[in-house]
Amino acid sequence: MHSIQDDAGTVYGGLGHLLLEFYQSKQLPIPEKLLSIQEVERFDFSLWRDLLIQLQQKLQTPALGLEIANFVQPRHLGIMAYLVLSCETLGEALMRYHDYHRLVYDGSPLEVRVENDVLSIAWAEIPFNLMTQLTDEVAMALMLKILRSLMAIDDIHLHEVHFKYPANKYINLYEQYFQCKVRFNQSQSIIFLHVSELAKPLRQGDQTLQKLLKQQAEALLEKLPNTSQADQRIQQAILAGLQKNMFQIEHIAQQLHWSVRQLQRHLQKQGKTYQQRMQEIRFMLAQQYLKDENLSLHEISLLLGYSEQSAFQRAFKQWSSETPQQWRSNYLENKTQEKTLDHPIEENLNPQYQI
Repeated sequence: MHSIQDDAGTVYGGLGHLLLEFYQSKQLPIPEKLLSIQEVERFDFSLWRDLLIQLQQKLQTPALGLEIANFVQPRHLGIMAYLVLSCETLGEALMRYHDYHRLVYDGSPLEVRVENDVLSIAWAEIPFNLMTQLTDEVAMALMLKILRSLMAIDDIHLHEVHFKYPANKYINLYEQYFQCKVRFNQSQSIIFLHVSELAKPLRQGDQTLQKLLKQQAEALLEKLPNTSQADQRIQQAILAGLQKNMFQIEHIAQQLHWSVRQLQRHLQKQGKTYQQRMQEIRFMLAQQYLKDENLSLHEISLLLGYSEQSAFQRAFKQWSSETPQQWRSNYLENKTQEKTLDHPIEENLNPQYQI
């Protein structure tokens, strides 16, 4: 039988990092429970709720969730944020946020509806005992903060924001943050915006995503030093396509301003199909991602365009005859051995630190 805690789900470990950085900015004593989750991939929503309430009791700050959200960076939301970073319009970013929201909080889905040219994003119900104004306002403010940071020219103009909790005397703080009418005592916590907002462009060339793509591209080019300019363009198009989960041959051909047949003929001259070329790139990317211990196998699966981790694991075993876990373990072991060989004198000078 599931408990209330089981039904509430879990949150991404990066939210624990976010809260730790907020504590440090305020120079507050850090709770032991918060320190204990700094190395975990996910933790219980009930613990997230308790940590937020504990912080609120310490500070007695109105609209605390909005203040916490001002500290958010893509790394705090994990791979979902990087997928959002790769989008070209607000509408596409919201679609990615909706599709991958469970990577940040898997307790309840986002409900998106369109009525009379107004789009609503509602936070579905969670067990009553775990509902708080603070958890809702953090969730809503985090999403808005990330999206606003990506806008190319104009800001996001919200229509209204609803909270299901009783009104307080600090409504002006909420309306300043959301820059729209904020209503309390509503049936659900919802953000409303006009459908016309969805066409607004996001800022291109985000440095975080650009760095990631650049590292991937350089790794690919190092392995293929004799590739032509056309091959480099194909690689870049597939890289970007995987980031956006739009890597079908039709989409890649469109990005290159080629027909599908032209792309197929180019690859045939090299004795390859499009599927084979994409899998080569996926394999090289997978190796790059596995070197990063902060990325889980689930996150790597999504980065490579797989809907299920098991599909990625099967593919990797075919590519390398090893599972992703085995490949990562071997890589980390070799890396440790190389470090030991590189610094034998330092270890001898500091015997008290040897294990």
